[in-house]
Amino acid sequence: MLANDENVVKDDVIISCDNLVKIYKTDEIEVVALQGLDLEVKRGELMAIVGNSGSGKSTLLNMLGGLDKPSAGSLYIDGRNLLKFGEKDYIDYKRNVVGFVWQNNARNLVPYLTALQNVEMPMLLKGAKEKRERATYLLKKVGLEKRMNSRLDQMSGGEQQRVAIAIALANKPKILLADEPTGSVDTKTSAAILDIFKELNKSEGITIVIVTHDVKLARHIDRVVAIRDGRTSSEIIRKKSYADELSELKAADAENGEAEEQEDIHEELAVLDRSGRVQLPREYLDALEIKGGSKVKVELSEDRDRIVVFRSD
Repeated sequence: MLANDENVVKDDVIISCDNLVKIYKTDEIEVVALQGLDLEVKRGELMAIVGNSGSGKSTLLNMLGGLDKPSAGSLYIDGRNLLKFGEKDYIDYKRNVVGFVWQNNARNLVPYLTALQNVEMPMLLKGAKEKRERATYLLKKVGLEKRMNSRLDQMSGGEQQRVAIAIALANKPKILLADEPTGSVDTKTSAAILDIFKELNKSEGITIVIVTHDVKLARHIDRVVAIRDGRTSSEIIRKKSYADELSELKAADAENGEAEEQEDIHEELAVLDRSGRVQLPREYLDALEIKGGSKVKVELSEDRDRIVVFRSD
């Protein structure tokens, strides 16, 4: 990922976290939210980050969004070293590099303005030209061409979230960060919002990172990274891309009248960090009745193609 010193990140990588650490301190308590996290995201990729409450995913999102500063490690985004950012650097970064979609869309929506006026707001602050054309284009992209002149307080939750996506794209960011974007809508609306993200990723070429606690996203996104205890623990990779699977299902449906349900369409792979550490899946630990702090026996199999873990009683 990154070598020592200030070596340049690979050209096709837009987000590079290497041994990233975040420590929150008060007078009495020190909390390590990120404990040496490694992550790479390629330019133009659509991926999700999942994890339970307290796993560190929200802290990572704040790092990527320029809302909080790392304590240690390396964090390069679009070739910029965020650990060396000053206040002006962060202002420029948040205006021009990243767009944010919040679960609570009240954070960036003005309810008494129309959808069109809301999308124009970030461009007014930046002084961008052709604001009306850009806002109209984005609202059409998110399927709200008939609701442009409606006030936000006249819209449903799903429609408001679509406006929030358009606002996040107003200043043409290179990265779109979404914090639980489907957490406050129903299943049907959630699927529609995910379809919007996929279409924007394809048509605009924008890198999209979705942070959520919902592991079901693995059914709709080709790459899902799981975080546990402040580290990358595993990646859920689809064996076949979602687009390819949909094409095959449609073809089967047209030919046979119904499509057979796919099974085992993705696999979860454990991730080793730079020091060779790996987090075993929780269900494996439960099955072996291994608790945190326990001692285990690790052996290399006779044919040297497997690592075997035994409980040590």
